[in-house]
Amino acid sequence: MSSAISSEDTIEMPARPRRWHILIFLLPAFIVYSAVMILPLIETLRLSLFNTVDGQSTFVGLANFQVLFGDDRWAADFWRALKNNFIFFAIHMLVQNPLGIALAAMLSIPRLRLAAFYRTAIFMPTILSFVIVGFIWKLILSPIWGITPFFMDLVGLKSLFGPWLGKPGSALITVSLISVWQNVGIPMMLIYAALLNIPDEVIEAAECDGITGWSQFWKIKLPLVLPAIGMVSILTFVGNFNAFDLIYTVQGALAGPDGATDILGTLLYRTFFGFQLQLGDRSMGATIATVMFLIILAGVSLYLFGIQRRVRRYQF
Repeated sequence: MSSAISSEDTIEMPARPRRWHILIFLLPAFIVYSAVMILPLIETLRLSLFNTVDGQSTFVGLANFQVLFGDDRWAADFWRALKNNFIFFAIHMLVQNPLGIALAAMLSIPRLRLAAFYRTAIFMPTILSFVIVGFIWKLILSPIWGITPFFMDLVGLKSLFGPWLGKPGSALITVSLISVWQNVGIPMMLIYAALLNIPDEVIEAAECDGITGWSQFWKIKLPLVLPAIGMVSILTFVGNFNAFDLIYTVQGALAGPDGATDILGTLLYRTFFGFQLQLGDRSMGATIATVMFLIILAGVSLYLFGIQRRVRRYQF
């Protein structure tokens, strides 16, 4: 008996095969990602610590950041762009995401007719080019040849029309709403998918308790899709602080009028590449890009380590 037990103890488990082929398949994607994302990020961070002195690249430490935050000219442009960026983000959070939640809730109604058509029509602007969207809306809102004054006149509101893209007080809000119109389909589809993922047993139990209609949405469905709403919020944050295309298309590199729509993306473009009489400054451009990276990193970290843990309990 003891010999049998000792013989069983000596039996060795077969070694798991080394799956080297997984690394081979991952290598091309890793090389492309490193070349497009990781290496440019490292070079940007490195370049923000250098500057050109007497025609040579010299390590200056945090001197570029001191210039960005301390110099009157640089600081004024930077803080204005950062303020506009937060306004741009706030409009998306307060208009785009609640609107996306409402549209997703209505489209998830089981007996809604033409739901597929509505989903397609709302999501369609998302796949359009920023250039096309910007050009179309400039034509629509033009005081000279736009169609907005005509339609507002039909409903007796022509007196409220104005050159919204040409006024410093309304230009940023107008561009933000154009961006909301184009991108509202993204939160709508993500939250719509989360609503469809709610188990039927939960809905049936709520109906047995007499919870139906919008009361069911507020008390049952909305808490269950909080993880999806959190993901939409962090995607909105990252996308808005990386925004550049639409404002460049509608308002140009100077982000007019008088810099009213200037955000960090357009400020980075003019600083790094130069524009008109302004010469490009790679070091200061990299400094602005580094600050943008740190802002986005801080927001994502706050979500991952602060908010996500609290909403994880609602996941199935």
